[in-house]
Amino acid sequence: MAMTLRQQFERVLRATMLVFVLAAAGFLSAVTAIRIGIRGRIVAMPNLVGQPVTDAQRALAAKGLQLRIADRVYSPFPVNTVARQSPPAGEQVKVSQDAHVVLSLGPQTVRVPPLEGFSIRAGRIALLQAGLQLGEVSTAYMPGTEPDTVLKQDPAAGTAAARPGVDLLVSQGDPPTYYIMPSLVGLDLQEAQRILSAAGLRVTSETHIAQAGAPKGTVIGQTPARGSRISGDTLVDLGIAE
Repeated sequence: MAMTLRQQFERVLRATMLVFVLAAAGFLSAVTAIRIGIRGRIVAMPNLVGQPVTDAQRALAAKGLQLRIADRVYSPFPVNTVARQSPPAGEQVKVSQDAHVVLSLGPQTVRVPPLEGFSIRAGRIALLQAGLQLGEVSTAYMPGTEPDTVLKQDPAAGTAAARPGVDLLVSQGDPPTYYIMPSLVGLDLQEAQRILSAAGLRVTSETHIAQAGAPKGTVIGQTPARGSRISGDTLVDLGIAE
């Protein structure tokens, strides 16, 4: 029996609805799988403190994590044992994230030698003789001190360092003297040189320029400009009329 037009329409509609339901179910299944996959990439950071570095690497690898050595310090732990870690144990992290660890150098029995008042060269030698090394070096101007003299040290002399490096603050000597650049334009060269010499400065270069109306040997330009704040080692260039 031939189908009526209405029956044909209802059949197509039922087939279309079936396809839509199957597609929706597939989409929901995919979303669920993605969510499960995302959750599966989150793991708890294991406790690494007190473990030898090789054991710590194995514990991290088992969770898909990686170990990165951030520093080494003296501590009560044996040599090459994890003394500190970041992130801390138990924190939820993504797979493939790095665990930054600080490894132990073992107990520190060496006392930090006195370095203040000595030259930085003598300080470096003293550190090497004590089995230590030079850490960060900061500099500062200090009136009445010789350049390259150790002003402060961290850790202090006589203490047991928590790490092999000793940080130093080193003098750069007396602070530099600054001047205000005088006006030299319009003066003859000899007068300009006299003024600069009286101020502790000197002409370092001369540029001879042909300029109509300017007497020969007259300063017609200067670098730095008048009023500039300069130090005693500033290079002064004068433009001289020829």
